[in-house]
Amino acid sequence: MSFHIRPVRAADLPSLYYICLKTGDSGQDATAHYRDPYLLGHYFAAPYGAVEPESCFVLARDADDAAVGYVLGARDTLAFAQKCERVWFSGLRMQYPLPSPEDHSPDAGMIRAIHSGIDTEDLQVVPDCPAHLHIDLLPEAQKQGWGRKLIERFIANLREQGVAGVHLGVGARNTNAIAFYERIGFTCMAASDGGRLYAMRLQPQPA
Repeated sequence: MSFHIRPVRAADLPSLYYICLKTGDSGQDATAHYRDPYLLGHYFAAPYGAVEPESCFVLARDADDAAVGYVLGARDTLAFAQKCERVWFSGLRMQYPLPSPEDHSPDAGMIRAIHSGIDTEDLQVVPDCPAHLHIDLLPEAQKQGWGRKLIERFIANLREQGVAGVHLGVGARNTNAIAFYERIGFTCMAASDGGRLYAMRLQPQPA
């Protein structure tokens, strides 16, 4: 099967939700973990396609142009978080009231994330890498070099805009992703039991 990379389109939104859910358990299918199949996508996928599509790309089948993977991100994490507060999360917070403190389900965790908004704490560690990204591929497109090509397309777009650097987070259990990011040139900037923070500087540093 052959594929191509193209900019994300409004019509890709259902595919973004699907890919996010099918890869949402440290790269594995998260369907069984969530009562509401849209929660992961509400936070990790759809806002990028809706709020900053110019920074997002999908991997699509040549046969039907259907998305089977994506690289989603923002060139300025703080500005993106502020825009999401204005145009994305307000409606979702009305749809999903905060769960009770006793509810520790995966659904409750994602609803709390929606109420918290986009996490910008990593910028305290990597202030010179303001962009961030998420990348996911369905199994049919994995282990063929497309992950690297998607990130290269994303990074080329950032460089064209003069963005200084990009960061991302990865769960500690996702060992395949950790190996992938290190292989393509990301540097681990911080680590905890839960995960790691990686960054890549894209512009020459001042002398």
